[in-house]
Amino acid sequence: QVQLVESGGGWVQAGGSLRLSCAASGRTFSSYTVGWFRQAPGKEREFVAAISSNGVGAALADSVKGRFTISRANAKNTVYLQMNSLKPEDTAVYYCAADRAYYSGSDYQEYDYWGQGTQVTVSS
Repeated sequence: QVQLVESGGGWVQAGGSLRLSCAASGRTFSSYTVGWFRQAPGKEREFVAAISSNGVGAALADSVKGRFTISRANAKNTVYLQMNSLKPEDTAVYYCAADRAYYSGSDYQEYDYWGQGTQVTVSS
């Protein structure tokens, strides 16, 4: 099993940047694919980004391409979501999730482990 803790959320003005971190417990983190999802009030959970267990494969939602980057440091048991050029519509609670697989993509139902979430608020 793995436990996930997100950090790095906060308040930022439109056009600003934040870097979210997802820290994992456990010695086999390199066997887990990780995804980032977000949920705004009154909206469904939305896929943001995912990265394969070895960091070679990655995908981003169309809404964040060119602005967000996902990466991981398996030696540190951490996955990052670098968010640049933030927009008010990026405001949401951001969750990281993990699945013991090479890559699970954008389907949140594939992920077995979830963090508690971190709030990102972007003001106009």
